[in-house]
Amino acid sequence: MSVQVWTWILVGVTFALYFGIAIWARAGSTKDFYVAGGGVSPLANGMATAADWMSAASFISMAGIISFTGYDGSVYLMGWTGGYVLLALLLAPYLRKFGKFTVPDFIGDRYYSNVARTVAVICALIVSFTYVAGQMRGVGVVFSQFLQVDITLGVVIGMAVVLVFAFLGGMKGITYTQVAQYCVLIFAFMVPAFFISIQMTGNVIPQLGMGGTVEDGTYLLDKLDQLHTQLGFKEYTDGSKSTWDVFAITLALMVGTAGLPHVIVRFFTVPKVKDARKSAGYALLLIAILYTTAPAIAVFARTNLIETVSDTKYTDVPSWFKNWEDTGLIAWSDKNGDGKIQYVAGSAIEGKKPVYTDVRGEYGERLISNANSATNELYVDRDIMVLANPEIAKLPNWVIALVAAGGLAAALSTAAGLLLVISTSISHDLIKKQIKPDISDKGELMWARIAIVGAVMIAGYFGINPPGFVAAVVALAFGLAAASFFPAIILGIFDKRMNKEGAIAGMVVGITLMLFYMMKFKLDFFGGGTQEDWWFGTSPEGFGTIAMLVNVVISMVVSRVTAAPPQHVQEIVENIRIPSGAGEAQSH
Repeated sequence: MSVQVWTWILVGVTFALYFGIAIWARAGSTKDFYVAGGGVSPLANGMATAADWMSAASFISMAGIISFTGYDGSVYLMGWTGGYVLLALLLAPYLRKFGKFTVPDFIGDRYYSNVARTVAVICALIVSFTYVAGQMRGVGVVFSQFLQVDITLGVVIGMAVVLVFAFLGGMKGITYTQVAQYCVLIFAFMVPAFFISIQMTGNVIPQLGMGGTVEDGTYLLDKLDQLHTQLGFKEYTDGSKSTWDVFAITLALMVGTAGLPHVIVRFFTVPKVKDARKSAGYALLLIAILYTTAPAIAVFARTNLIETVSDTKYTDVPSWFKNWEDTGLIAWSDKNGDGKIQYVAGSAIEGKKPVYTDVRGEYGERLISNANSATNELYVDRDIMVLANPEIAKLPNWVIALVAAGGLAAALSTAAGLLLVISTSISHDLIKKQIKPDISDKGELMWARIAIVGAVMIAGYFGINPPGFVAAVVALAFGLAAASFFPAIILGIFDKRMNKEGAIAGMVVGITLMLFYMMKFKLDFFGGGTQEDWWFGTSPEGFGTIAMLVNVVISMVVSRVTAAPPQHVQEIVENIRIPSGAGEAQSH
């Protein structure tokens, strides 16, 4: 069977599974809708957390960015995995004991202020919509290529699917759907990795294959370094980022993880604090399977791409190249007229994306109107590397289709979690806690579902008009979470002198600073700027660290020059750090 038929079958089966779970797990109360009734087992919650955590950025884009940037891409591995450890050990148990299942709810009660709660709601919406934009971009990429539908229609289909299980089941439906999605995405990620590792190095374990030898006895990484230097790129295993920027990006991703509202809420779906710790441990192990495999897939994909297309006649390239060319995610411009693809260092096009004309070139290629004068003739979107990898390696059609189903599972699972955060921020933290405190459980559930529909519409717009490749957009969302939430949460747990004035001032300044920097250097607002203009040599992806530090300083200073929190709040802060069941030390 063809790839398209296999894709329709596998995507259809997985979507039917998700729909079935959504109908079975339909939410009947706000507790079901917000925290799945609080009765999920630690293992199921660990699987759901892993699926929620491993978004389209992890599945589609992380290996792609490592594939193109080599050593420099390791910041995403270190930051995202380190951040999860930080969240699991430093924040989750305390937040679980505090008993507030949304970040704005924690901040509103801990800082005894509806103003603080409202600021937190605004920050949650900004972070979640930035993050969900990356997921919708991933959905669009998968649908447009594998189901051969227009990208706009692909996004609409994806949003309809996520709307069904989020609208019907809330957190209950999402949790059990994510358990299924974890199984789909991890199987889809690992099967091609096993195949390609055996194919290239003879070793079935990808992590070992990456450090193994190829047919001529050369180490795979040495071979890739040689291919890179021959084409004018820096060595794959050599980094070009400054030590400071590596540190800044890693720390921004770590503390951004710890402040992500859709991951934090997961620790309220289990019965006890002990179960929250267990599910965090399970999730870490399940996440590690994908994260330790991603660098190997990046190396395999990069090597195969260079060997397959570099200095190859366009008329001789495999069918996968022309299929992806039709999506606009790969492009070739014959700048020297020899009919061969010259893939060397430098940008093949002006701007971020190829702009195609309606005319076909001499060899049948799609002509691009913004090809620049650089020697490089090949444009490759980073987001296609994982998805195209099985095709490049000539794996069976069912494996290629499986990757498509896995990419959709990764994007939709995280999108569902983010949409629920947006929904609860509006229905619970704005309407229930501030605008209409006497609203019934049924009325609150109705507003939660209305908010889900509205959020889906906005998320769909971002999917149709994506702001960039998935990992970059997601990294910026982590920077926003680092700049806004992390200091308010960590100081709220460990500093009983921290008050509402300090928290509000810190959050407002932190997220404003991060938004300004993003808009200036990513969207060319406020006069734009180049890499030479970065403040302290810090990339936009790493600027969350600086904004977070500014937030901490302002929070601490303002809290020290204003009134201390009420005594009962200080006692709560003391209490949440004492493990459940711990007794007072006895003096003898």
